[in-house]
Amino acid sequence: MEIPGLGAVTEDDYEGLASAPIPVPVLGGAPFVFHVEGYEDDPAPEDFHEAVKAFLALTPSDLDEAAQGVFQYYRHMGEVFGDGLDDFPRIAGPEDVWDHVTFEGHDIAVSRDAAGGPVYVSLEAECAWEVEHGLQVVFRRGARVTKVGPYDGHLTNTDDVLYEH
Repeated sequence: MEIPGLGAVTEDDYEGLASAPIPVPVLGGAPFVFHVEGYEDDPAPEDFHEAVKAFLALTPSDLDEAAQGVFQYYRHMGEVFGDGLDDFPRIAGPEDVWDHVTFEGHDIAVSRDAAGGPVYVSLEAECAWEVEHGLQVVFRRGARVTKVGPYDGHLTNTDDVLYEH
């Protein structure tokens, strides 16, 4: 099977489809595997095509728009854990936050939300300030960051979430 923008895909271990590694411009051109969930049974697969196309058209400056929300997440974790931890990173501001995040080693998930709404592209990353839960960055329709915070696998925020972009 082939998915526009991702090329040939194969079944993955999670009942979804996986691409070969594809260069991702928003992440500096590094190659990532895309895992696509629910595509085969979806009534509107073109929504997946559009989300992938939009995501692959993003540049690093598009990710910078989420820096303030990611910095808020860092600051909150600093309030919870930072005092008294010698190895807690010191990050001056949003412009420096990406220096403490690593996306490499993780795959990219593409799926429709459970309520049948839009398709989202979700990234998982390691971050220096929260090694247990890391960082999740979610792009609605692949085009705009709509959620940042600890990785929880959810595509949208609830009302009680701390970081909303």
